[in-house]
Amino acid sequence: MATLFDSLAVVRLPSAAISPVAARPTSAKLPQCIGLRLRPTAARFVAASAPRIATHAVRVVCKAQDTAVDVAPITDANWQSLVLESDSAVLVEFWAPWCGPCRMIHPIIDELAKQYAGKLKCYKLNTDESPSTATRYGIRSIPTVMIFKNGEKKDTVIGAVPKSTLTTSIENFV
Repeated sequence: MATLFDSLAVVRLPSAAISPVAARPTSAKLPQCIGLRLRPTAARFVAASAPRIATHAVRVVCKAQDTAVDVAPITDANWQSLVLESDSAVLVEFWAPWCGPCRMIHPIIDELAKQYAGKLKCYKLNTDESPSTATRYGIRSIPTVMIFKNGEKKDTVIGAVPKSTLTTSIENFV
């Protein structure tokens, strides 16, 4: 949703063709929206038959983009420190960019990361870029979701499963 609002600009133009000297700033009245804020942008000049008229633009920005929880990628290099040495439960999704079911489960993993923020750390491991970790844990099909606690593998879910299946598995270890 943030990308939709990032490109939206409200341009205020004078209501009548009057000289720039007589033009007074007008204010845009937008409906009250919770979670949105207006950010002024640089003045622009609009080409018209009259001399150049300066207009002021306002960007609408979604406040939620500042609080979004992104599931961080993980690699063979940082596996030990982020997963095995973690003091909390860790969910790792093994995936690959060419995998259709992996793309289907990405939004579910993102939702779970937000839902369990502070209780569960979530990571995504690209099996094409980090094959040794995938081989070490016997990943034969993707997507595979594994839950680790105290450096040990506790549960494995294979395939694009519903959110409820992953939630049930997570609840056992959080």
